[in-house]
Amino acid sequence: MKVLEHLHEVNGLNGHKKELSEEHILYSVDTPLREDAFLMDDETKIELISQHFSQIMQLLGLDLEDDSLRDTPLRVAKMYVKEMFSGLNPANNPVATVFKNSYKYGQMLVEKNIAVFSNCEHHFVPIVGKAHVAYISKGEVIGLSKLHRIVQYYTQRPQVQERLTIQIARAIEEALGITDVAVLIEAHHHCVSARGIRDAGGSTVTTEYSGQFLQDKTKNEFLKYITL
Repeated sequence: MKVLEHLHEVNGLNGHKKELSEEHILYSVDTPLREDAFLMDDETKIELISQHFSQIMQLLGLDLEDDSLRDTPLRVAKMYVKEMFSGLNPANNPVATVFKNSYKYGQMLVEKNIAVFSNCEHHFVPIVGKAHVAYISKGEVIGLSKLHRIVQYYTQRPQVQERLTIQIARAIEEALGITDVAVLIEAHHHCVSARGIRDAGGSTVTTEYSGQFLQDKTKNEFLKYITL
């Protein structure tokens, strides 16, 4: 696993420590949204985005009369609202069903290799990778598929990887009422590989640890499991 050479620790909210790359400054763990973000219904958003994307394509010199391009603005608009950025809408936040830990399992639970498909909020190009999450139960457990859905929900919005990592950890903490959570994301950023430096070999690693995972023994156990 490739790990950023230049990670530094800063004090986070609630006393947590965040490891942030030096190239990014994290202003807030909340995705920046306007207060009126959801006053407009999805169908109206799709219609307006389609119109604006048509203008973008026309400015690029593309012929929207061509059979292959004619419906592209509408396809893009639907993709933005219903798929790629559907995680912006809190109505799509998955209900995290939890169950009583009746079998008294008190060790670490690790869910590895959860697919990450997001988009960089700086260039609107893909962030693709894997998330590894873990928690230690204090009385309840969460359905494994819900861990995947939590990751998916927060990836389906324009993102910064550092914020994404923290948002996933917080969602698991809130769902289970615990503070013993670990999240590690390793991802490739197309804003690095497809433009600018055009380096296709790099990857970015971000982590968020809380509770027992701040202790080296527990943290190292987690890191051992995800590299098996």
